[in-house]
Amino acid sequence: MLGLASTQKVYLACGSTDMRKSIDSLAAIVQQSFALDPFSSALFVFCNKSRDKIKILQWDHNGFWLYYKRLEKGKFDWLKEGAGTAKISVRKLRWLLDGLSLKQRSAHKKVIVNTVI
Repeated sequence: MLGLASTQKVYLACGSTDMRKSIDSLAAIVQQSFALDPFSSALFVFCNKSRDKIKILQWDHNGFWLYYKRLEKGKFDWLKEGAGTAKISVRKLRWLLDGLSLKQRSAHKKVIVNTVI
């Protein structure tokens, strides 16, 4: 299961990425092309040219997780602008994975938990 609870930073790799790339290749892109630390607690999200496949790279204590999602119908709302990264919130990542637009003001209502002691 994708560990979103402890994640505070999410970076999208703008444009398209070759989905044949493995963990090592994606970590190298994060480090060399984006000048970010692949061993941080951030999630690094990559999408293919057709925008129907996503890979998410995550470091977890002693190794990497590589999540892969393929849509059977539809396309991900992906940022196509050139190279580089875009930082988004975990909430917007959930919208993206649910097939919603990143440009909307809100999709799901925020849940506010009131604790009474």
